[in-house]
Amino acid sequence: MTKKYILGLDQGTTGTAALLFDEKWNHVSTGYQEVTQFYPNPGMVEHDGEELYQTLLVSTQRALQNIGATANEIKCIGIDNQGETIILWDKKTGKPVYPAIVWQDRRTAAEVDALNEQYEDFFYSRTGLKMDAYFGATKIRWVLKNVPEAKALLEQNRLAAGSLDTWFIWKLTGGREFVTDCVTASRTCLFNIEKLSWDKEILDLLEIPIEILPEIRENATMFGMTDPDEFFGVAVPITGSIVDQQAALLGQGCTKKGDIKTTYGTGCFMLMNTGETLQRNDYGLLSTLAIMHNGKPSFALDGGIYISGAAVKWLQKGLKIIKNSSEADKLALSIKDNGGVYFVPAFTGLAAPYWDSYARGMMIGLTAGCTEAHLARATLEAIAYQVKDIFDLVKENTGIAIKSMRADGGSTASKFLMQFQADLLGIPVEVPAVSETTGLGAAYLAALGMGEISSLEDMSNLWRRNVCYEPKMSDDERQFLLEKWHRAVERARDWADK
Repeated sequence: MTKKYILGLDQGTTGTAALLFDEKWNHVSTGYQEVTQFYPNPGMVEHDGEELYQTLLVSTQRALQNIGATANEIKCIGIDNQGETIILWDKKTGKPVYPAIVWQDRRTAAEVDALNEQYEDFFYSRTGLKMDAYFGATKIRWVLKNVPEAKALLEQNRLAAGSLDTWFIWKLTGGREFVTDCVTASRTCLFNIEKLSWDKEILDLLEIPIEILPEIRENATMFGMTDPDEFFGVAVPITGSIVDQQAALLGQGCTKKGDIKTTYGTGCFMLMNTGETLQRNDYGLLSTLAIMHNGKPSFALDGGIYISGAAVKWLQKGLKIIKNSSEADKLALSIKDNGGVYFVPAFTGLAAPYWDSYARGMMIGLTAGCTEAHLARATLEAIAYQVKDIFDLVKENTGIAIKSMRADGGSTASKFLMQFQADLLGIPVEVPAVSETTGLGAAYLAALGMGEISSLEDMSNLWRRNVCYEPKMSDDERQFLLEKWHRAVERARDWADK
């Protein structure tokens, strides 16, 4: 039987999506499976590693069943992963020694503070990143120090550590391949962004043996064949792997210098492609890899927001004032303004440009006249304000005139948010025809690795727009709102003792 489909596996914080694309890049099917998040203590966020792996299989099976296809019809697989989430396991038994520690987890914040007092410039110069509990380095170190089984396995040379791409590929190949891709490796704070390899001095400083880390490969290459016992009885080549946000950058066709996209998910992430230029900055942004292909790196500037869609989820599951995210949109559109209410959703601190692990959420400007509509509107506005902060940093740092921004992720379904975002930025916001750009980017990489497409430029040419939001807000109104927002942020940052 002729193989027909390319599979993009998008493993995210709240769930796993399996996307099937046909030979003409039509998105023909999606399967989805939620992921359980565990909060063992304040500031801690974990996943069950075995459950994460099973969601890959369940979502794939659902995607195939939706169109009556079989795994024999899959040409190749591309995987994107959470990037900063890590897991350690026993290479002999294949069992995790501890739950996966999620990128949102803040348990190592105090340790990071101590490290940065002495080594902040050292970490940044080597990795392009600001050492933060967000990244995988101190998470791995925490497991090595606090989990007895990890210490014992280390002595027996049986311990493996990696980001989720490594775990998934290891499982899918029946334990034959212990690898990562270079972009995912660059998100650990253990990777030298100029030498494009693990940084031995950082590893020694953090007491992380290089032997427990995987081999690093390019993003579009052979990562291994699925083990038929693990993957529906068939051997399928895994030919693409990358972090979720860089996957979305490719899925949005942002392959040229100056192209910019923002993904609105649980968190919110803006990336600008800076081409072959490794753009260093002092503005709170991160310098990161965009993709490594044919021995040539492309770089990006990265600004992340910890809480965006998760804030809307809080309205639903925490406050219980909405039944689903679309209700937040309707409530926001039902009133003419925010009524002076501002919400800083710093549930787990603030990322760029503040990098404040101790800031906490704050809603300010409440009066007796406030309703659930004001809370919903303030929540959606907060997402847009945070994106505006990062956008301004990118413009200031690069000096590039940005004509439009491409947006993807679940929150782009909110017409209020997308219009308000365009109003704050003062440029058009474009939403693509294929909304699942992260899985699409992973599928593009798989196709590139298989020779189904020939170049990065092909990804740009395949991109299609669905809707464009044009800015309508006056400069005076924009400045008034932003001044109020920044006052609210400062209150949130002053709340906790540091």
